[in-house]
Amino acid sequence: MTPTTPERTSFDEHSELVVLTLLLSGAAPQLWSIDELARELGDELRTVDAVASLSAAGLVYRREQLVFATRAAARFSHLLGGI
Repeated sequence: MTPTTPERTSFDEHSELVVLTLLLSGAAPQLWSIDELARELGDELRTVDAVASLSAAGLVYRREQLVFATRAAARFSHLLGGI
């Protein structure tokens, strides 16, 4: 029997988009805590999952309880005209 992976949903992707948007808001990428992001999303588990997924994709760095967007994510946002 092989382990199954839950399928990603648009809800998961929306959570990731909200987290990345918060991190990239303002003139420069922002440093946020997991707790601050969770308050904005209203769900700590969704927040932790979104940060983990964004980190795996190379879009955010996480240092213990602090999260910030990578330079690549910030540059892409800039090319799109900012988030």
